[in-house]
Amino acid sequence: MTIHRSHPFADPPSARDAVRAFRGRLASGVTLWTAHGERRPAGLTVSSVLVAHGTPPRVLALLDPLADLVEALVASGRAAVAILGHDRARLSDIFAGEAPAPGGAFRQAAFTDTAWGPVPTGTPTWAGVRLEGTAEVGHSLLVTCVVEAVTTGDDADPLVHYRGRYHRLG
Repeated sequence: MTIHRSHPFADPPSARDAVRAFRGRLASGVTLWTAHGERRPAGLTVSSVLVAHGTPPRVLALLDPLADLVEALVASGRAAVAILGHDRARLSDIFAGEAPAPGGAFRQAAFTDTAWGPVPTGTPTWAGVRLEGTAEVGHSLLVTCVVEAVTTGDDADPLVHYRGRYHRLG
């Protein structure tokens, strides 16, 4: 076993992507997007999210175009967008593909089925959205969704992502 003073796979400072470093310095709330796929539900942790107030209100997000969620979202035309609390950090890592999920990601927590997709049971704030359009943006797929339903509750300790780690507000 070797002990490293820094991450053994991190790029050296001279090779780091400046735009990625810039993006990492923007604190972001962490959401879980889920959709009903043709055979099973799919989900993805997403922190690149923007809510546009208007008539109708919209949610925009940058998704990994290769994620199973994209196929399920396009097929069903709908998704559930749950704002994760700090107590759901492990679930966030699972749906981001950063932690193991024996039996599948949806077996790692209890979920409540909705018309838009499964929502982690007990999640106080989430939205049901309908896909309006997609566009390729850089290495991502920009999805624009119309908000069809919103449930809000007490989110006293939201999960926040900053510089590659989770942090608490305050």
